[in-house]
Amino acid sequence: MLELERWAVEISNELEKTEADTKTETERWRKSSIYKVPASIADVNTKLYTPQMVSFGPYHHGRPHLIPMEEHKRRALLQFLKRAKKPLKVFVEAVAEELQCLKDCYYEISERWKQDDDGFVQLMILDGCFMLEILRVGNDLIDDYAPDDPIFGNRGRYCVLPYIRVDMLMLENQLPLLVLYKMLAVESGEMDEEPINRLILKFCFLVSPGVPIGNCLHALDIYRKMQIFEFKTRKTDIVGRSSRLQFEYTDIDLSATDLYDSGIRFRKSKNVSISSISFRSGVLKLPAMVYDLQTERLMLNLMAFEWCHSGISIEVTEYICFMYYLIRSDRDVALLRSYGIIQNYLDSDRDVVLLLSSLSRNSVTEVDSKLNRVRLMVNGYCTRPWNKCRAYLVRNYFKSPWTAVNLIAAIILFLLTFAQTVYTVYPYYHRNEPRPRTP
Repeated sequence: MLELERWAVEISNELEKTEADTKTETERWRKSSIYKVPASIADVNTKLYTPQMVSFGPYHHGRPHLIPMEEHKRRALLQFLKRAKKPLKVFVEAVAEELQCLKDCYYEISERWKQDDDGFVQLMILDGCFMLEILRVGNDLIDDYAPDDPIFGNRGRYCVLPYIRVDMLMLENQLPLLVLYKMLAVESGEMDEEPINRLILKFCFLVSPGVPIGNCLHALDIYRKMQIFEFKTRKTDIVGRSSRLQFEYTDIDLSATDLYDSGIRFRKSKNVSISSISFRSGVLKLPAMVYDLQTERLMLNLMAFEWCHSGISIEVTEYICFMYYLIRSDRDVALLRSYGIIQNYLDSDRDVVLLLSSLSRNSVTEVDSKLNRVRLMVNGYCTRPWNKCRAYLVRNYFKSPWTAVNLIAAIILFLLTFAQTVYTVYPYYHRNEPRPRTP
């Protein structure tokens, strides 16, 4: 009996501790925005989630293949301070004020960085200054580096910066934008996040949205917002008359060529946002998408961010799933490429099919989502009797010139046979008709 009482007390203590840990963990999730990719995902291909040239933040700091870039970070800091004409001390104080907030941005942080506050602030300033200089050079805002500088010179802009751009968009390689906001505030005297947002958007997308996008978490968050942000598109353009639909999952999967055979036409959207996808009056609008050697890396990190961060939707993940339904063969890629919707820089159209198949392996979709509603409208259009009949005729009789010629010949032969039959039968009945009597 005494043993049972001790067990009950032990369980009660553990329960109280669990409730306290749950509150702490919930607070931790709310503050976190930079994560390590779960092993179940990253083990498929770790390199796709690992920076190849430069580290930002503590997760990959000190890795042997990234150490050579540390020298250039120091050079960038010296050039930045020389241009700002302000001592390093004021930047250190500004960043140190947000020390705990910056640490909380990282969901997993080693004991080394938890205990070494000075080292963490130094890391934030070096990495933040380097990123800021890269953004300015990439946007042609500064030219006070030597022309033959290996990173910030003419050669570096074309040979190095594209790889740094990709490293900046790795989930595990993110730097809180709060660092850049604070450094820019000290340099210019103004606390405004939009200049940093515009620098990152122009550096990554080569375009600017023209509207404020507000406070962002890190570069990957800005990149994702550009992918899903609704800049010029109205909500009615996206969902059309979807309010009349039942939001349930459908098993009807039609590829791009199937849709085309059913009478649907494609059109490239005017902006690159996923929110520009719409279906109206038999026209499916899709944003242009570039497929190159970096597409898989970027999309996987965006999807990993959506999986890990509980405060955002999974629109990029759903977009990958949507495109996988459309693209099942080389012909689908060629069709969308002819409309400018796909810009393929891979070796072949088949590589695009394999890429989407790989990306969609772990993708999921919500039943009541914009893209699923679009898909329901598209499938509903294709299941109309006339569109089904049209698709059947196109697939079976108009895929090649010879089948079309054979069909036309068969129709002509049928009409001639019918005419011959009428010509043969008509005199027989005409001969047997009673003749009118003459007075």
